[in-house]
Amino acid sequence: QVQLVESGGGLVQAGGSLRLSCAASGRTFSSYAMGWFRQAPGKEREFVAGISSARTVYTNSVEGRFTLSRDNAKNTVYLQMNSLKPEDTAVYYCAAGGTLATVVSGDLSSWGQGTQVTVSS
Repeated sequence: QVQLVESGGGLVQAGGSLRLSCAASGRTFSSYAMGWFRQAPGKEREFVAGISSARTVYTNSVEGRFTLSRDNAKNTVYLQMNSLKPEDTAVYYCAAGGTLATVVSGDLSSWGQGTQVTVSS
């Protein structure tokens, strides 16, 4: 099981940008599909973006504003978030899975501790 540590959250005004990072332990990072989820107060956790070696997918609400990338040499994935909106406010979680489909499903056992993103209007 891979260990995940997120960083990069914070407070930003609407229209601003943040970059989240997720550092993973282990020697087989490149074989994992990775993803980001978020959970706003009073809401269920939702899928945001996922990446494998071949594809990157996004939920509709962030398409064109968020960019997910990975650096296998650094065992890290990055979520660049631009044009942030107040409705993007949530705790953001990094996750790892065997396939991109598994990541998108959210049925995962490897999760980070979460990082808070707050977008003010």
